[in-house]
Amino acid sequence: MVNSNLLNNDPIHISGISAFQDNYIWLLANNKQAVVVDPGQAEPVARVLAERELELSAILITHHHYDHTGGVKDLLKQWPNAKIYAPSAEPLPASSAIGVTDGDTVLVPELGLEFSVLSVPGHTLGHIAFYEPTGIANLPLLFCGDTLFSGGCGRLFEGTPEQMHQSLTRLAALPDATLVYCTHEYTQSNLAFCHSVEPNNAELKKHLQKIAKLRQQGVPSLPSSIGLEKAINVFLRPHVAGVKARLQAHTGLELDEDIKVFAALRRWKDVF
Repeated sequence: MVNSNLLNNDPIHISGISAFQDNYIWLLANNKQAVVVDPGQAEPVARVLAERELELSAILITHHHYDHTGGVKDLLKQWPNAKIYAPSAEPLPASSAIGVTDGDTVLVPELGLEFSVLSVPGHTLGHIAFYEPTGIANLPLLFCGDTLFSGGCGRLFEGTPEQMHQSLTRLAALPDATLVYCTHEYTQSNLAFCHSVEPNNAELKKHLQKIAKLRQQGVPSLPSSIGLEKAINVFLRPHVAGVKARLQAHTGLELDEDIKVFAALRRWKDVF
């Protein structure tokens, strides 16, 4: 859990609510109000809100898949005044949802937060991310759905390798200190793949050991950070000579462009 004080001296907490087998529904809350990101299930969110006596102010949706939207309508039954922000290029999860797109701003005055909407297609065509540059304790916040994972990226269900590569490049350009809140606990398996690609990456080895210990203790592996992902996540490293050489050896192809390396990485990970 991340704690900090904003200008109103009201502490903001971020915590992950477990859903399904490996989803995290991110909860941002002070002592009275809350925002949730990608609530695939309503029941675990409603339970936490009731336990902490919180009012649901807003719901942020990164893309249309059911494990990210399935709880919206039931949450609205209990908190009908909650605002919903979802990608305008995809089916909206409720009739009252506000469609947003790249460059839009989402204000959550109850928490003193102001999110920038980033278009990051690839996993789905209309996928968006929510970026808060001021963040908490001067650490920017990124809620990126299924575009960027710790040690990985989302499968290309709708988009192209070019779109996903461009989206990841955009996220990698955010400040290194940016905290990365993705929505699945895939880190350990993702890092195993990264290690197969970069077996001599010392920082990757160190982080793999750290995550193994955390998961043995049942502790979430998230959030990550942009700086860490640039050092360990091979999907952000197709430009690295060692990654390119490993993929050329694996595929037997001449991969002379970063996008070709990225596409080969994604195909390999699909069957890893």
